[in-house]
Amino acid sequence: MIVKADDVFVLISAALVMLMTPGVAIFYGGMVSSRNVLSLLGQSLGILGIISLQWFVFGYSLAFGPDVDGIIGNLKYLFLSGISGSSQIGSIHQATFMIFQMMFAVITPALIIGAFVERVKFFPTMLFSLLWSSIVYDPVAHWVWGGGWIQKLGGIDFAGGAVIHINAGIAALVGALYLGKREGFGKRAFSFHNIPFVVLGTAMLWFGWFGFNAGSALAISFQAISAFINTHLAAAAALVVWGVAEYIGRGKPTVLGMASGAVAGLAAITPASGYVSPIGAIFIGAAAGFLCYYATILRNKIGYDDSLDVFSVHGIGSITGMLSLGFLAVKYVGGVSGGVHQFLIQLITIVAVALYSGIISLILYALVDKLFGFRVTHEQEKQGTDITEHGEHAYDM
Repeated sequence: MIVKADDVFVLISAALVMLMTPGVAIFYGGMVSSRNVLSLLGQSLGILGIISLQWFVFGYSLAFGPDVDGIIGNLKYLFLSGISGSSQIGSIHQATFMIFQMMFAVITPALIIGAFVERVKFFPTMLFSLLWSSIVYDPVAHWVWGGGWIQKLGGIDFAGGAVIHINAGIAALVGALYLGKREGFGKRAFSFHNIPFVVLGTAMLWFGWFGFNAGSALAISFQAISAFINTHLAAAAALVVWGVAEYIGRGKPTVLGMASGAVAGLAAITPASGYVSPIGAIFIGAAAGFLCYYATILRNKIGYDDSLDVFSVHGIGSITGMLSLGFLAVKYVGGVSGGVHQFLIQLITIVAVALYSGIISLILYALVDKLFGFRVTHEQEKQGTDITEHGEHAYDM
């Protein structure tokens, strides 16, 4: 039976998740130079349009169509055929579920682009995002949520730790390594042109994340309430721990660091938010704040150019959450108890998603680069991608 209140709840949650894509664009935009901010915003907008249409045409069907050998959905829902007013999932219309999941599909490739900003062309980036969503995101979503082999194995991922953040984090890491460093990386400091933008983007993400996680319960329930509470507590804990770590390591807690800590906590609690207690959520957030901060330090020492620390924040954060969930899940919240067996299943899930995303992403980067050239020229990079890719300036000075 359709419960109208649940339908409304999930639709509102979908709107909140949609807000996260411009939120991540503003969060990222504050961390790039003023010569490249429009390019980044444009890439996020382009992804919002392209992936929404892809999801309508065939993406939803690949992810949530009837299972084919545990690997992919079939094309039963091509162009959303067969989704009517009488079709439902749980207590909501299937159409409501579809639009909610569309927003997840949209934000995932939008996370990836932060790893190689300031040095890539617009159209190759859009093509990569379309191919990646179709060949990587949709199958992984099916494995974990659509009746695929990980779901049958017992892997749990409440709102997208593996499907979204680890998946995108690995693709981002591979992209940063394949496409190479920005001009002058390691020889000069790269300035963050607008820290208030970063804070505004963090606020939009934090706000939208309540829909991201609580909405994944797909009903107004205690699990949804728990996910909401856990989301907030984990973000708060990670923010505080990151700030303390900076104070100990650098003598001053930075605003950028605390904002990054909050996002790390949000990424970490995503897979676990509907399964753990509030104490578990605080532990996960604190662990993510600590580990993600030191992951950024390690990235600097290794010297690869993941421009906006996508892997260090989203990848490491969600790996922390997925593994912690294996032990910290409590039955009274999500009906699952943690233990060694669940931990091992979570580990298998992480390894499988990371390997698949890493290998296929590398192939797609190489393919798009071979066909169209992914990077701008040295001269264009010096001018800035706002003017070379879009013919616009963010600021008229």
